Amino acid sequence: MAGIGEVLRLVRIQWGLSLRDVKKRSLGLADEWGSRSYEVSGSWLCKAERGNFDITVPKLISLATIYSRPPEELLKYCLPAPPRAVPQDQFFGPNSTVFVTGGGLLDQEERDLLPDGFSSGPIPEDTVLLPLQADRVSTPFRRAVIGRRDRALFPMIRPGSVLKVDVRKKAIASPKEWTNEFDRPIYLLQNRKGLVSGWCELDKDGQWLTLITHNLSRVISERWRYKQDVEVVGRAVAVAHRLTPFENESSKRAGLTHQ
Repeated sequence: MAGIGEVLRLVRIQWGLSLRDVKKRSLGLADEWGSRSYEVSGSWLCKAERGNFDITVPKLISLATIYSRPPEELLKYCLPAPPRAVPQDQFFGPNSTVFVTGGGLLDQEERDLLPDGFSSGPIPEDTVLLPLQADRVSTPFRRAVIGRRDRALFPMIRPGSVLKVDVRKKAIASPKEWTNEFDRPIYLLQNRKGLVSGWCELDKDGQWLTLITHNLSRVISERWRYKQDVEVVGRAVAVAHRLTPFENESSKRAGLTHQ
């Protein structure tokens, strides 16, 4: 993406304005708004267009007004590139619990993982992958809705919950990498019948993969020939739990619904 300096120069040239023209217009805005902080001098703008400057909010507002651009459009060119080596959660997020009221990174992440219809939409019978949005075809993350029949980790992971899966992480973790059931990696698997989720374990020869179930799930563990009868789609990096009541298999057979 182009830097803010290059953008400011290109827009000024498109408008046919000189550095002096911009200064003159900014002086008019400074008089109208009652503050010299809105003034944009020719020398400052020349440095800004070369990328050697510290932009202030009043100057950004003046330039956006002069160039008939929304301030947020120019602001996005001022943002630095995201850090590559440091996890994003070290910089973003509140120290206290807050309501997400709209806008910003938190709101976008909340809507991505928990859309408005998340808790009220129908629960599929089998686990399904959600389709990728057109602007995210290159993302390494997929989201899967846990189906009613996929109960290996019930009640820890309930039907209707959403797994965010990193498809780059396919290696089965050894027991040394986790200390309790909440830290134990959860995987999304594809076998001949469809998608299933749960804890996994490889035998010492790496020939057989076993789906490990929660001891309260009453589901029997299954085993498949690794990479022949089952493939690892990816490893879950986040889960959104659905806490609204759902119709379980026993009540379904009995013709009853939990309230």
